[in-house]
Amino acid sequence: MTRPRVLALAEIKPPEMAARLDADYHVIHDLTEAADAEVVLTAGNVGISAQQMAQLPALRLIAVNGVGVDAVDLAEAQRRGIAVTTTPDVLSLAVAETALALALAAGRRIAEGDRFVRAGKWALGGKLPLGLSVLERRAGILGYGRIGRRLADLLRGMGMEVLYTARSERADSPDTFRPDALMLAQDCDLLFVTAAGGSETRGLVDAKVLAALGQGGIVVNVARGPVVETAALVAALNAGTIAGAGLDVFDDEPHVPQALRDAPNCVLTPHIGSATAEARRAMAQLVLDNIAAYFAGQPLLTPYEV
Repeated sequence: MTRPRVLALAEIKPPEMAARLDADYHVIHDLTEAADAEVVLTAGNVGISAQQMAQLPALRLIAVNGVGVDAVDLAEAQRRGIAVTTTPDVLSLAVAETALALALAAGRRIAEGDRFVRAGKWALGGKLPLGLSVLERRAGILGYGRIGRRLADLLRGMGMEVLYTARSERADSPDTFRPDALMLAQDCDLLFVTAAGGSETRGLVDAKVLAALGQGGIVVNVARGPVVETAALVAALNAGTIAGAGLDVFDDEPHVPQALRDAPNCVLTPHIGSATAEARRAMAQLVLDNIAAYFAGQPLLTPYEV
């Protein structure tokens, strides 16, 4: 029996989940050999363009391993009636953990302290500058989706006051609403960026927002790089306009500008927000379940409404 053909533009992890994909389907990795593939497996940062879709006349499902769809040409998918699935919820805790870790690392100078010790400066009598208490600060969440709300739960559980900005106020939320990024930054000390990527949020955190956050402020971005203006962030860090930053995402991954690498009190991680064994296994399982549902003619588990 011929196995269904799946074009894989991205990998799924851990290895045993990738092995299951290979066992159940004829997996193709070359777009030029996949004209008859009905399913594409991709990732949020990889996506699929209209030009790529044009080479796949049989395409009926785009299965995204992640929650970001800004690299998927949704308009073209909708025009052709191609379904899109993502992996919501299962990665929310992992990304929220990363956001909290970055805030703590920037506030308490964890990464800087690690470099300080390894360089032998402590043994020579050096003193690391004082850090900032993170848990005594007011948190603002820019983007109140699944990840933002999971992060809010963690912060509230540690006794922090939480404010948020979203398209509209949520009547059932225990947190305090602010209508836009500028007002949120004015009223918080920690600005967590968890908004979806795309043209609507590009440059949402600009020089004005960073100035409103202020000298004791820390910005953490676990959303998409372009949501925060890189040049404005570098300028704010170098001028002491804000106290620090924690970044897991960048404009042109995996390339990180030297200006960010050189910026003071800027903690950088290589887009590892959902990179736990537990989250990646759950994400892969959901991808496999959606693909299996498609080929079985059953409803998709987590369709993305285009």
